[in-house]
Amino acid sequence: MMRCGALFLAALVAACDGGYAPFDADAALGDPSLATLQAPKGFHVRFETTKGDFVIEVHRKWAPHGADRFYNLVRMNYFTDVAFFRVMRGFMAQFGVHGDPEINRTWARAFIRADPTRESNRRGRITFGQMQGGAATRTVQLFINYAHNANLDRNFAPFGEVVDGMQVVDSLYAGYGDEAPRGRGPAQGRLIFEGNPYLKEQFPKLDYIKRAVLVE
Repeated sequence: MMRCGALFLAALVAACDGGYAPFDADAALGDPSLATLQAPKGFHVRFETTKGDFVIEVHRKWAPHGADRFYNLVRMNYFTDVAFFRVMRGFMAQFGVHGDPEINRTWARAFIRADPTRESNRRGRITFGQMQGGAATRTVQLFINYAHNANLDRNFAPFGEVVDGMQVVDSLYAGYGDEAPRGRGPAQGRLIFEGNPYLKEQFPKLDYIKRAVLVE
């Protein structure tokens, strides 16, 4: 009995460290306060998209709060059928607004604590976007840098990088570009409140994430 108890305790400790924690994905998707898993020190996520697959390697030490949020989002299958809605060649590819407006409302103010920028926004690195209030207003939107955007380093902290399939990221549809008046892309406000039906009716060429999964 003592040995079984010790083994159970060891498993529980391992669970709290990230990889095997009890986690109700559906409940967390509807309640950000339940998305509290701590990410492992390093992990990989495979994004399966309409243009092919790419893999992101996360380094928690780069931006711990951002890495934890990303880990929770992947664990709850948040990214399924999520669009790359703002793709700007030579700058970045942005995603993270959910296709379901109700989920967008739920996560609208689920802010992540600020992380200091420890690594530069080099090509292929992934970073959380933020509202105008600064680094403490990050929620669920992310972008992958197409270039070395060092000008973003003051406020945007990368937490990982594409290590396989950057050519897939490069191939994401960019014909719409930024939203008006600088481009012909989706209006973020409408996307948040109307979801994927708005995108699929008015921006049919956009690429989507089919799913994002942890790579063992």
